[in-house]
Amino acid sequence: MADTLDFLLEIGTEEMPSAPLINASKQLPKLVVKMLDGAGLSHGDVRVVSSPRRLAAIVSDVACATEAVHEVKRGPKAQIAFDADGNPTKAAAGFARKCGIDASELTRKVDEDGNEYVFAERNVPSEPAMPILSALGHDVIAAIEWPNYRSQRWGSEHETFVRPIRWICALLGSEVVPVTYADVTSGNTTRGHRVLAPGEHAVAEPAAYEQVLKDSYVLGAEAREAAIREGIAAIEAARPGSHVDTPARIFDEVVNLCEWPTVLVGTFDEEFLRVPQEIICESMLSNQRYFPIFDAEGKLTREFVIVSNADPKVSDTVVSGNERVVRPRLDDAKFFFDEDLKRPMEEFVERLGIVTFQEKLGTTLQKVQRMEKLAGAAAAAAGEDEAGVANAVRAAHLAKADLVSQAVVEFTNQQGVMGGYYAEAAGEAPEVCAAIREHYRPRFAGDDLPSGICGKCVAIADKLDTCCGIFAIDEPPTGSSDPYAVRRAAIGIIAMLRTIPTVGLKDLIAASLNAYAEQGLEFDRTVVAEKVEQFFAGRLKSIAKDEGILLDSIEAVSAVGVIDPAEFFARACALDAARAEQPETYEALAGAFTRAHNLADAALGCEVDTSILGDSELALLRACEEGEGKVSSALACKDFDAACSALAALKEPIDVFFEDVMVMDENASLRENRLRLLNRFVGVFTDVADFGLMAKKAQK
Repeated sequence: MADTLDFLLEIGTEEMPSAPLINASKQLPKLVVKMLDGAGLSHGDVRVVSSPRRLAAIVSDVACATEAVHEVKRGPKAQIAFDADGNPTKAAAGFARKCGIDASELTRKVDEDGNEYVFAERNVPSEPAMPILSALGHDVIAAIEWPNYRSQRWGSEHETFVRPIRWICALLGSEVVPVTYADVTSGNTTRGHRVLAPGEHAVAEPAAYEQVLKDSYVLGAEAREAAIREGIAAIEAARPGSHVDTPARIFDEVVNLCEWPTVLVGTFDEEFLRVPQEIICESMLSNQRYFPIFDAEGKLTREFVIVSNADPKVSDTVVSGNERVVRPRLDDAKFFFDEDLKRPMEEFVERLGIVTFQEKLGTTLQKVQRMEKLAGAAAAAAGEDEAGVANAVRAAHLAKADLVSQAVVEFTNQQGVMGGYYAEAAGEAPEVCAAIREHYRPRFAGDDLPSGICGKCVAIADKLDTCCGIFAIDEPPTGSSDPYAVRRAAIGIIAMLRTIPTVGLKDLIAASLNAYAEQGLEFDRTVVAEKVEQFFAGRLKSIAKDEGILLDSIEAVSAVGVIDPAEFFARACALDAARAEQPETYEALAGAFTRAHNLADAALGCEVDTSILGDSELALLRACEEGEGKVSSALACKDFDAACSALAALKEPIDVFFEDVMVMDENASLRENRLRLLNRFVGVFTDVADFGLMAKKAQK
């Protein structure tokens, strides 16, 4: 018999849902490898084959038997392992337990160094692979987890799986591996496509498995995906400039809804093109798993892609049936939109008064009222004129109106989008319509930001209102829980504020908390504001780290309390760049700052008596005076490169000062005057960055 053979374990089921099938496909190879390794069976690569009705692992070069093991391990000296009466000590018992034997099985032997030791010998005979694989087959099936899905039982058995198991094909080479799970026993057959090749199909050996599937009109996941993409590419090629929308989640699901895909094209009635394309597309994608086709100008066409699992010979019938199915779905979408247009948006806004935003934070109408104030404040700070501020307030007023529309109740993913259409139909300003449509952006890291200042102001108002409210009721996000997506909201706010640097985050936080207080929410504004600011500071640090800024530069800038995103990143980048250009200068300056900071005594103030200063002290004082002016001017102009350069100019005078001067002089007047000078030196850095944190990192 060969030393190694391929192993196949196929679990055949009723049709499995896509998401758990994908999850199980990731688990399966890890489970198989873990159990083979644990059993001592050597093996090659593991490959997974899946379809809606099967989950299989093909393992190459599995050993036909485990290797025999003979181990001899030396333990403690015999005099330590046994007491005077010859009984094993704790040392012997611990060594034996570690080796997997009883202390009575230990032997004594004089080793090469002339000392007597105890030894543990372990002999494990070789075991055939077949019984090991038989147990492994059962245990692998039982070990697959189905998060967020309830497993099922069938027949009179208590063992479960995501869907009832109908067959198991288990082979080592050409020999069937006996595997039993629930009421199913393994054999050497698989099952083909339900329509094109129904019934059982023999598998001679694992190497032939995939060809048997293909001959039975079943393709693995990768082959099905390739076939679908090839069919879509052909459709696009036949319609120059067209594009088939294939969202990843829906596409993955479609791949796992078929075993032998045929890509077809259907059409719907032209009247539905007058309905917003977003709800038409969502209806087709979410309800029917059809892929919309867009023309070269990005407009929705009447055509859509169908992926069929039926016999290709009946494709015309499949297309006709799907066209009949899609019409009532689109009719519903059109009806909802038409009905919503019959009502003024102000009516929708009023109805928000009965929609709860958060139990402790009131209704969505109250949220809208707070958003209006915040959006207006943000627009004014962004430099918008009176009309621009009014647009931001108006957009905030209408932003949540579509939440009570019939279209959004049915198609919840279209929040904001539908509001933009309703606002446009009502004759609102284009900036207002765009802001309503885009105010949920960015929905995730890397998502598009709202396209205009108006939209950004409304989006910031929406997200910041949530952040501040959640902290005001003392329910901040934890490591494992963030039900109101406060972290994601903060990241979005930071991304938007980086593009409008004149808007101050601290001012907006204060305005948001004031709006809550005016509505009667009781909380300590000072404490909550500090917590919200610290929360944003943490997000800023995390983003800056991800962008490659040095951690100690981040900490140094954070220490001065800057949380306005544009300024924070400008400062951190300027400090990073300056350190990269003059590493020795800034490392020495950080050390000198730390030394000065540790010696300085803030209680003495900064008024220096120049009449008792030596040359190096006078030089440092002049450098500090010049540095104060340059730093102040640079910060006023947001020129952080210049601020860093001004600080770098202090290196030489502070180095000379420490070299020439005994700070802690016995003469109290000299000592205190020098400490005041160091206070002056440290003060130059106060508003730029905490250089002491950079020194600590350098020491580490």
